[in-house]
Amino acid sequence: MPANTDKRRKTREALMQMLYQMEVQGDFSDEARKSFMERFLEDGSDVKYFEAAFNAYINNNNDIDDLIESYSKGWKLDRLAKVDLSVLRLAVAEMLYLKDGSIPPAVSINEAVELAKSFGTDGSASFVNGILGRIIRSKAKEEDK
Repeated sequence: MPANTDKRRKTREALMQMLYQMEVQGDFSDEARKSFMERFLEDGSDVKYFEAAFNAYINNNNDIDDLIESYSKGWKLDRLAKVDLSVLRLAVAEMLYLKDGSIPPAVSINEAVELAKSFGTDGSASFVNGILGRIIRSKAKEEDK
């Protein structure tokens, strides 16, 4: 695996963990972000990606959460496992709101599934894959119109 891909993967993992921590603590503040970055980002992390993806979520969190909830087939956000929710938030922010378009949706989905396998429950990977697949297919249909 190329070094920059490994760096991005580790940074993505840290960002998902921060989103999880923020959800559990109910604190999505800039101070919480800065504190997490100082304590947990390793030297060589992709800080530009970390901040861009975090800002993509923060700036669009209501739309992202509404989208996740609408594709979760009757599950309210507060009933979703916090790890699954954090993985989904990151992937949707990455797929739909990162402005540079450098990450293909298939890569975002694959990385989200891997995070769900590593940190979630036995059913997390298929759950995350299903929701993200439905979201991206729906968005593709909207663009085709």
